[in-house]
Amino acid sequence: SVKLLNCVSVQIPRLQTRYVSGDVARKVFNNECKRLHKEKVATLDDVTLYEYLKIEAAALVTDRVSDVKKSSPLALDLGCGRGYISQELSEFDGIDLLFQGDTSQSYLNNPCQPKLTTHSVNFNEESLPFRTDTFDMVLSSMSLHWVNDLPKCFKEVLRILKPDGCFIGMMIGADSLFELRCSLQLAEVEREGGMAPHISPMIQGHQLANLLYNAGFKLVTLDFDQLVVNYPSMFEVMYDLKGMAENNCGVNIKPLNRDTILAASGIYEAMYGNSDDKTVPCTYQMLFMIGWKSHESQQKPLDPG
Repeated sequence: SVKLLNCVSVQIPRLQTRYVSGDVARKVFNNECKRLHKEKVATLDDVTLYEYLKIEAAALVTDRVSDVKKSSPLALDLGCGRGYISQELSEFDGIDLLFQGDTSQSYLNNPCQPKLTTHSVNFNEESLPFRTDTFDMVLSSMSLHWVNDLPKCFKEVLRILKPDGCFIGMMIGADSLFELRCSLQLAEVEREGGMAPHISPMIQGHQLANLLYNAGFKLVTLDFDQLVVNYPSMFEVMYDLKGMAENNCGVNIKPLNRDTILAASGIYEAMYGNSDDKTVPCTYQMLFMIGWKSHESQQKPLDPG
């Protein structure tokens, strides 16, 4: 069962912050490991049973496309997966051709049925193989939270956008999977005397706003939805994450032993179990971003005072 909480939308003012340059960004994720995760699940006969979160995210991203009151003949779906965005878009959204790009060739070879003309390209999100000022719009849904160098990725997106082009994206936020994270940490401390990260690090909303502004985007707007999904137990949570290729791919992964996992399941039910004593909730925070490439026609902020 799925429960969608209230959506909060706010236009973020520009903040002066310091961020590590993309040239010296630390590698957190193993890109090849994540590619293999995608390759493994892409050809499953029942892949759509696991990708309910990606389907919901694609629908919410394309809902924001309809709010853009200008046509975007050429668009890019960055980290397209099986192409759920192409399944939600139509000719009424003003897109004539949608390029779909992903690191997994198997995903590109087994797409869902699109409603518009598409073209597939295999590439890495941190190095986009397109010329400057190519696309009218860039979309992304549930892929950027696996990118090691987000500043570089956002600068690449800005580069390939035409002036007054729009970037609409969605990432999993820092409040996601907090039930699973806390349960694993408590169980590992209890059974093994210490803990290691088993849930990938995720970004917070204010950090995302700063990265977009520092990359050069204008008129940045953020909003978020919180999706709560009920599962029979913690094991189904972990099983579904693996089925949608969202399992951990950190560069240094410490395996969990059987006793720790069983203890974590009991802690999960005791701390977060629903009142029906039959299900446990799992929270997914979905961060949505909209940014524009600079153009003289855009509104400008007033001078101070």
